[in-house]
Amino acid sequence: MNLMSVRLMSRTRLLLLPALLPALLLLNGCLFRSHKVEQRISSVPLQTATQQQLVDIVNADAAKIRTMNAQVNITASVGGAKKGKITQYQEISGYILAEKPKMLRMIGLFPIVRNRAFDMVSDGNEFKLSIPPKGKFIVGRNDVIKPSSTQPLENLRPQHIYDALLLREIDPKTEVAVLESGTESVVDPKTKKLAIQNNYILDVIRRGNGQNGEVPGQWYLSRKIYFNRVDLKPYKQVVYDKHGNIATIADYSDFQDYGGINFPSEISIERPQEEYTIRLKITKLTLNAPLKPEQFELQQPAGSQLVRLDDSTTTTQASGDGR
Repeated sequence: MNLMSVRLMSRTRLLLLPALLPALLLLNGCLFRSHKVEQRISSVPLQTATQQQLVDIVNADAAKIRTMNAQVNITASVGGAKKGKITQYQEISGYILAEKPKMLRMIGLFPIVRNRAFDMVSDGNEFKLSIPPKGKFIVGRNDVIKPSSTQPLENLRPQHIYDALLLREIDPKTEVAVLESGTESVVDPKTKKLAIQNNYILDVIRRGNGQNGEVPGQWYLSRKIYFNRVDLKPYKQVVYDKHGNIATIADYSDFQDYGGINFPSEISIERPQEEYTIRLKITKLTLNAPLKPEQFELQQPAGSQLVRLDDSTTTTQASGDGR
């Protein structure tokens, strides 16, 4: 190819370029469309922390609390996709007593008359649940759940409340924590509009101990703890069962100072598998005051029906002497 041919081809390309550009733009317009994406980022200054620092925060906060004695307002809702509807229950008042390592008692009182709607107690392994309006007294193990579709209160387990109320320490002997970065939706204080804000998540993985059907030595996702990066406080905890399904979702808000200890005054506890949610509003809280053993004792009311839950059978009988 001689020099004249090269120059001719170059000139031809230059002449064709203005004609091709509109065609290419038209073609691109057919294949692609663009639009603006408005994503508001929170304007609040955020703190940073390492994985170990977050573990230390959880463990330090957990070590501060040995007992709790709380007056609470309790609201509950039952239902979801399985039931096809959600039922909201009237707010009632009540009391919660907790003592480490696993003791808990929770009492719900009807409005005005102040009769007991329910009374339940647990030592971490076994529980007792009295439902006076139904004349039932249910006993069993915390890990045995036979969901009742007609009596939602029968699905309550004190240990679920305990695990949501008091964040457990992360035990380096049996647990490993992995740091995850995520985001949450918040209301920006400047714009008063929803915005995206970065957060921290600790994924806590637990080594199986051979109990409750777990394989010894096998690792299980135990829980996820969510931290607000404005103040590095845990604001949410998601607990998983041994199959990796979400067992409990606990949300913490409105932190208050109780005798020098920062603690959430509003706690929401959701059990998605049993489809019920309990919301607690703390009206009075005393931490680390001595509690008596008899405060965690619950006797069967006279004339109530005893329901025993275990791995294989459910039996009932009537009590005449309250024992």
